[in-house]
Amino acid sequence: MTASAAEPVIITANWADYQAQLAQVRTAVFVNEQGVPADIEMDAEDAQCHHLLALVDNQPVGTARLLADGRIGRLAVLKTFRGQGIGQQLLKAAVALADSVAMKSLYLHAQVQTLGFYQAEGFVADGEVFTEAGIRHQNMVLSLA
Repeated sequence: MTASAAEPVIITANWADYQAQLAQVRTAVFVNEQGVPADIEMDAEDAQCHHLLALVDNQPVGTARLLADGRIGRLAVLKTFRGQGIGQQLLKAAVALADSVAMKSLYLHAQVQTLGFYQAEGFVADGEVFTEAGIRHQNMVLSLA
């Protein structure tokens, strides 16, 4: 069952001001739903990343982050809001943000079951499948040049 909601708004969100909202979504998805250990979900990178926050009716429903080395990570959408294009909007916003700061390429560690989602946005599998936080992942890359 998905929530019927207003159109999502994607904002850039610095960690200092939006930590609670970002952590709320990431904890719900990664820790509670997928079993990622809480002590590795939030990390030292958070304070230096560009974060994106999806809001519906001013409530946090999705996140993504962009690291200085071009890695997109922590893309998550609350279960009741999946299937509405919010994840795709977050990914496109992360790519646009990277392009706006002159990054030449991006990479991410996609959970294996989400490969098609990233491939649809132009990401290409790179290397072998590996395990991260107990979940099978595939490195994927996208050239912005």
